[in-house]
Formats: sequence, structure tokens, C-alpha cells
Amino acid sequence: MSLSGIRIIDAHIHQWDPFSTPRVFSPTARLLRTLPIPMDLAKRLAPRRDREFTGDPTAFTRPYLPADYRADAGTEPIDAVVHIEVAWTGKGALAEAEETAWVARLPFGGDNPELGAILGCADPAAPDFAALLDAHLAAAPLVRGIRAHVAHHPDPQVRPYAPRPGALTTKEFLNGFGLLAERDLCFEAWVYSHALPDVTALAARFPEVPIVLNHLATPAGLFGPVGKHTGTNPSVRRALFLRWRDDLSALAEQPNVVAKVSGLMMPILGHPVPPRGTPTPVPVLVDRVHPLIEHALDAFGADRLLWGSNFPVDKPITTITNSIDAVATAVTGHGGGHSELEHIFRNTARRIYRIDTPAH
Repeated sequence: MSLSGIRIIDAHIHQWDPFSTPRVFSPTARLLRTLPIPMDLAKRLAPRRDREFTGDPTAFTRPYLPADYRADAGTEPIDAVVHIEVAWTGKGALAEAEETAWVARLPFGGDNPELGAILGCADPAAPDFAALLDAHLAAAPLVRGIRAHVAHHPDPQVRPYAPRPGALTTKEFLNGFGLLAERDLCFEAWVYSHALPDVTALAARFPEVPIVLNHLATPAGLFGPVGKHTGTNPSVRRALFLRWRDDLSALAEQPNVVAKVSGLMMPILGHPVPPRGTPTPVPVLVDRVHPLIEHALDAFGADRLLWGSNFPVDKPITTITNSIDAVATAVTGHGGGHSELEHIFRNTARRIYRIDTPAH
């Protein structure tokens, strides 16, 4: 559907080059470039939890840079993007700041959207957290906050991004977290949905730190079975949704939290992965995601929601255009109008990340 002239800020994208920068997936990408292994075979040989998370590993085996994003965005009126850290594996306590410097040098602007903000990687529990924050800020003036690798799932076959549960609750993490407020930085909270209460407790303890909930907390298995015992049948999925709904409502009571309507097309939610190049139709996506978007709209209000494409991670399921259409259709179907769409697709991101573009 049309956004009626709204200029969009995409509040969640990733950029990488696994051939020239150190990423978790760089060795695999380099191996596949060297060996003539068909991508479909490589997909079948990958560990199950990686297959279920990525859906299709193609995007992770090649660079994804500003021109690639522009091609995926097509004619969508996207003025600016927000870059979120992804899987940098450089050596040394300050290595993650190298990713920030690398992103800042990419050719955004001109034919490509502008780079509006950068969210780097840093762990508040690390002893060198303060020095790393300062290194990020020195690497690029567009740094607005950090994301830490804290996502862990109780199902051992759902891909973890932290070695153990409860990363947001440790003494070390809490001792470091307040440094974000001292530097006027926000925290990108990406967790699986069962950990929403940990985000709520964190927000209550640090009301001075803006927290951006990524991907509406990724309720893995909501649309179909994943892992060993997640989303195995409609009854289990209904219980998952109800717990997500109640926990999201509790989080929304914390005024320092906004929620990102992003990542809803990640394969780990249980989406069937269509053949490459045939995205899931918008009506099918709307049927799946509208209960999530409608509840988020009720809980947070449009001025505390922001949209992100999560490209290229969501690419196996959807296109950027279809993602925009599905979210906008769900919002308007729940009574939202032009003002709500402006908040979700532009103004909330502009405010939270202090992006220097005109308000609409």
C-alpha cells in the first residue's frame, strides 16, 4: 500500500563484506568462493540451527553494501538508514570499533540512501566497555548506541547469540550499563521473546538509558516449528503468543523503551522459506504478522514504534517493498492513519537516533 508521500528511514539494516572484513561467517564465505559447492548443497550441509535461522545462506556468502541495499530497496522513498552491528570478529578489546569505522567509510549518499546512524557492538559486562564506547564515538560521529550479543533461547536447537541465558541480569552487565547514559547513548536490545522480562527489569533499573527493543523480541517458532521443541503445534504457538503479548505490554510500561517493528520476516519465527527469488505474498505476511503489529501498536503507540527492514537477513522471506506493505497494511487495518505511519516509518527513528533530516 502507498505511504502517501512519507519519506522513509529504515531503522535496521546490516552491511558486510565477508571477504575483506572479519565476520563470524567469513571463513565459510571464503570457502564457498574457493570451492565449487552449489549453494543448495551448502545449505543442506549447514547445521540445522543455522539453516533455520538464515533460511537461505546466500546473503551471508557475499558482500552486502550500499549499492546492494539500494537495489533491494528499488523505488521505495528511503532517505536514510540505520546500521546495526553484525558478527565482527576482529582481535583485541577495541576490535568492534573497527566495524564502526568501516561502516562510516562506506559510500552512502549520492545514489544510495544517507547513513543516518550507527549502532556498534559492545558488551557492558566487558572490563574495557568504557574504552570501547569511546573508541566507537571516536570512529564515527554518527554512533548513537550499542548492541550486545545477549540473545539466548532455552531450546538448544534455536541458534543462540550468547553462551548462556540471563546476560542482561549479571552484576558485570549492570555495573557497566550506566555508562551509556553518561555518553548519551541508547541500547539496542535483541532478545528472544522469553527474555522480555529481563529487558523490562533493565529498563526499570536504568530509566535514563533509551532502550530500543529489536524485532519485537523475536518470538521464535510463532509461525511454525523450529528447533527441537519450539512452535511444534498450534496450541504451543498460541501459548507462545499469549506470553509474548503479556510480556510486551509490561515492557511498554517503561517510558524509556521504544519497539522496532523489524525482523518479523526472519525465518526463525517459523516462516516457510519459499524458493529463492519468490518472496512470500503480502497477504500471507499480513495474516501472520498483523496480531504482533496490532498489539505493539496498542501497547506502545505509534510514536514509540519504528520500522526496519532487517535486510538482508529478512530477504529469504520478503522484499523491502513487501515488508513495508505488510507493516503498513497491518497498521492501517488496525485504525492507523497517515500520522501513525509517519511515526513508524520516519519520525520515531529520526527522534531516537537524532537523525538530521527534516520531520514530515
